[in-house]
Amino acid sequence: MVLQRQLGNEKVRFDNGDRALLAVLLHRPPRDVLGRMRLLVRPETVLRWHLDLLARRHACVSRPKRPGRPRTVRSIRALVLRMARENPHWGYRRLHGELLTLGVEVAASTVWAMRREAGIDPAPERAASTCRLPTLPGRRPAGL
Repeated sequence: MVLQRQLGNEKVRFDNGDRALLAVLLHRPPRDVLGRMRLLVRPETVLRWHLDLLARRHACVSRPKRPGRPRTVRSIRALVLRMARENPHWGYRRLHGELLTLGVEVAASTVWAMRREAGIDPAPERAASTCRLPTLPGRRPAGL
């Protein structure tokens, strides 16, 4: 069938359907019998095609039903939203840190997205910086 389709070509080319058919048909004979048969390809090639066919089938069967990242567990989502409502001055980073101390592993960006989806406003801007600037001996920090 392959030869009839490619009559006159210098080199015989197999498409995926031809490879699958040959791999299935020639799968059963032992390797020494395959070595004595007159084939257009080496027996190792046929065996490789068969392994590729099995791998492709396994990949299709084991493909996840829902592609993408799995959803966050409802209980974690409820905890994040409850903490955000009870502590309106906390930003998503503070919430993330508090969750980590509780042993809940969730990304800071996930906390931010949950707050945004629930319509919870971000934490208010700080009136002053919460960090202390280093001072040199004998000098006062600027602006104080």
